[in-house]
Amino acid sequence: MKQLYLASNSPRRWELLQNLGFELTRIGGEIDETPLANEIARDYCLRIALEKNSAAQAVRLAQNLTDLPILTADTTVSIDNQILGKPQDKADAFAMLQKLSGRTHQVFTAVCVSYQGEQYSYVQTSEVEFKALSDQEIFAYIETNEPMDKAGSYGIQGLGGIFIKNLSGSFTGVMGLPAFETTELLKKVGVKVI
Repeated sequence: MKQLYLASNSPRRWELLQNLGFELTRIGGEIDETPLANEIARDYCLRIALEKNSAAQAVRLAQNLTDLPILTADTTVSIDNQILGKPQDKADAFAMLQKLSGRTHQVFTAVCVSYQGEQYSYVQTSEVEFKALSDQEIFAYIETNEPMDKAGSYGIQGLGGIFIKNLSGSFTGVMGLPAFETTELLKKVGVKVI
């Protein structure tokens, strides 16, 4: 069995899973992703992945869809205990990238897999160090439009990767889905990985 539901609109997650040989069907799992008051980034990230999974399970049942494993994930960027979501506009993206410039931040990616009453989850943590960015570099990067749909306003797998001096953790985790941890969770519900 290499079929599963993916409750995510992320093209990066879709591509990562397809590259691992999975047959995917997109399923709804929309939720309110507003952080709770004083919620720390790691807890927020895990809560969102779990809530997305519950919402996707409800969609599967309501639509009477075939019972397959459901995979959900959330990626959260954090610096100074502040959650950096997707930028609202170019000014927001600029402020985020300026905050990350020359510093180390954390990227949390929570993965949740459920199947036949079982549910497993994991939060992968990476430390990412940015080089010092000039305002000109930030403006030029924003003009590529790459930052606009990404947590923390950058994509490690694209042009944003040139800003990263050091990574301690998982490249695919920072991309949005840690390959190792994800496949370990899928194995727990009987999904054949290789």
